[in-house]
Amino acid sequence: MGRTAAVERNTSETKIKISLNLDGTGKSNIDTGIGFFDHMLTSFSKHSFIDLDVKVDGDLRVDGHHSVEDTGIVLGTAIKEALGDKKGIRRYGSFMLPMDETLVMCAVDLCGRPYFSSDLTFTMPKIGELDSELIREFFYAVSYSAAMNLHLKQLDGSNNHHIAEAAFKAFAKAMAEAVSIDPRIEGTLSTKGTI
Repeated sequence: MGRTAAVERNTSETKIKISLNLDGTGKSNIDTGIGFFDHMLTSFSKHSFIDLDVKVDGDLRVDGHHSVEDTGIVLGTAIKEALGDKKGIRRYGSFMLPMDETLVMCAVDLCGRPYFSSDLTFTMPKIGELDSELIREFFYAVSYSAAMNLHLKQLDGSNNHHIAEAAFKAFAKAMAEAVSIDPRIEGTLSTKGTI
């Protein structure tokens, strides 16, 4: 079966189905109803090598908030489920991603304790049809639902599209490292014996 998960969450605001395979090749099928968000999740899948299927039916007549935040909740839950007992994983991952004038650093620790820190700066209210402030809400929801420590730091950049895309790709590369198996690790990578 491998390290896979399928999670469904239905509320009065959103209906979301996500399935993923941590040991995939980066194949994706994304439909959130928000074009730029689809592009970001597709980029995440491609650069993390995590196969990802996402179907979101949200109340976009209101705005994108519920769809984006709830997608983060479900994605984080799926990551946590797919990781299982976390035996053999490298646990930590980090990546500094350049994209033209932009440079974004991401660091993750799949430690079982949620924490999120971000200093991404957007100067436009929207990127395509995605409210730029929802990018923070998405990553916050992922980090808390997956119980991971997640830091995103913008070191340079002025183009809002580049900043967002660099953040998603840096997260992808950091996750690819953190979820990967190291044969030298016996059990979990912790002096406590569990993470």
